[in-house]
Amino acid sequence: MGGVEVDAVTEEEVVEWVGAELEAGRGGRIVTPNIDICRAAATDPALRELVCSADLVVADGMPLVWAARLLGTPVPRRVTGADLIWSLSELAARRGWPVYLLGGPPGVARKAADELMSCYPRLKVCGVHAPPYHFDATPEGSERVRRKVIAAQPRLVFVGLGFPRQDRLVADLREELPGAWFLGCGAAIAFAAGTVPRAPEWLRRAGLEWAFRLVSEPGRLARRYLVDDLPFAVRLLSGCLVTRLRRERRAGS
Repeated sequence: MGGVEVDAVTEEEVVEWVGAELEAGRGGRIVTPNIDICRAAATDPALRELVCSADLVVADGMPLVWAARLLGTPVPRRVTGADLIWSLSELAARRGWPVYLLGGPPGVARKAADELMSCYPRLKVCGVHAPPYHFDATPEGSERVRRKVIAAQPRLVFVGLGFPRQDRLVADLREELPGAWFLGCGAAIAFAAGTVPRAPEWLRRAGLEWAFRLVSEPGRLARRYLVDDLPFAVRLLSGCLVTRLRRERRAGS
């Protein structure tokens, strides 16, 4: 969809897969594309490769779920970073695997860690860090962040720095921590901390979480959602429908 292939898996299957890989000593990375990420990947081959080279690519945005249905190749359901940070933390708590939280404003990753440990008392958090926004503007800034994560030796790393910053950092860290799994999770750390409200469940099921976030943060999200993402979503959905109709026409001729 828009040049991005999405794995047709449920959240439970993602957790099961990550658990099996970690047990076998193999690491990996998860990308959770939404419309904004797909739009960026559609116009930049390097970003498209960054997404498609991940070990698991799951549909975070409901428009991607709808697009897959229109293509006739449906995915089971939406799988979000905001949900995976909880289900993977539960897995880590059961197995005794240490986790690391990277991202968010100062203090937010620590608060998210406290919330996760409150829910899963056996969870081991081996580190939290909120790097400055432009930490990657210099090689030295990036290296400081990388050293912190590597020194902690986590098995699961939640990286909430926004696309593509988080995913570029994860791609580098994979070489240094080959036995760890990384989740690029955007705002999930802030959601877990409770510093940014998440949409009610019924809005999420209806595919309207974006509307809730737009109302909550209009200054930051209005241009992205309405000017950049909405036209792309319309083109994506209509293009998927046309592709399916053409395929069916050829099959029937």
